[in-house]
Amino acid sequence: MQNRNSYKKIEDFLSDESFQRWVRRNEDLTHWEEWTLESTERAKLVEEARLWILAMKVEETEISNEETQLALQKTWESIAQSNKRSPIKVIWQSNWFKSAAAMIVIGLTTLIYFTSETKIATNTTITYQELVEKDSDGLIEQTNNSDKPQLITLSDASSVLLQPKSKLSYPKTFTGNERKVYLSGEGFFEISKDPKKPFYVYANETITKVYGTSFRVVAYSNQPNVEVLVRTGKVKVSSNQDIKNAPIEEVMLLPNQAARFLRKKLLFEKILDITQDKPLLATTNSIEQLSFEFKDIPVSQIFRTIEQGYLVSIDYPTEKLNSCYLTTSLSDEPLPEKLKIICESLGNNTRYEMNGNHIIIISNGCN
Repeated sequence: MQNRNSYKKIEDFLSDESFQRWVRRNEDLTHWEEWTLESTERAKLVEEARLWILAMKVEETEISNEETQLALQKTWESIAQSNKRSPIKVIWQSNWFKSAAAMIVIGLTTLIYFTSETKIATNTTITYQELVEKDSDGLIEQTNNSDKPQLITLSDASSVLLQPKSKLSYPKTFTGNERKVYLSGEGFFEISKDPKKPFYVYANETITKVYGTSFRVVAYSNQPNVEVLVRTGKVKVSSNQDIKNAPIEEVMLLPNQAARFLRKKLLFEKILDITQDKPLLATTNSIEQLSFEFKDIPVSQIFRTIEQGYLVSIDYPTEKLNSCYLTTSLSDEPLPEKLKIICESLGNNTRYEMNGNHIIIISNGCN
């Protein structure tokens, strides 16, 4: 491998065997991903080179780069010997000829790429209905036909804020060693922690795996991309293994990071800072902008924050809780857990009842 810090052109990457193995086989023995993320300009060039490798789909051989260069050198020497007095030598060695040859290769490769891309777009699309039909368990489907987000509470106390024109299918009770739901549209998820039973969100061609965190998934069937944005915790997003003729990719995301899956190209774009991505910022919901870290804050203000974030209404005994203040962290908890923590902190037999988007706090005051 050459010194990749000196790579300035796509051709530099295409001739690097370790780069080819990373793209084609997902072998990252020389830490290409870490090296790529060190520079934005570098990441753009690497992405272009990745697209070339994937587009060409050339059969891999066991011939090394050194052997290839040696063979080319011998070929040029043979041509030079047999054409010493011929103008052919000048033509083959001229910059014009090399440029023309390069343009021909690029043109053919581009044709292959767009032909392959068209084929991928028609043969690998995975729809919400297909995902739901493959699940053998009886599922409940919730459709939001209103103009406001709807709150859905799952059997494990996880909560989902389902946006208008969106659907969510989920089992009445999670069984087995995993929790799976299916999304069409947009939803903000807050998952209850259970390390022994990971949570999966299936959305178009992507699968998001979490253990306990909050994140947003945007996966409309008529849009070209699927987006996953992490607010707290850590998630792993991967391409669905049911996609034909496509390598399975995985992306790990931390807070304030996102992944954009390009459905036509079957590729992920990792966004290290969502505040630098204008399309993502433009779609940020109020719940993602609010802080649920409270230090000596009136309970009434905490309830107003919850109402604002989840678009719910909360009835509580104002006079009994008027002088109650709390210090607590509710950032990485689903709504039912948030309410449970508040009630336990207030004590005095405080409890809550939830009916859809309406919550009632029953309390005799704080301790």
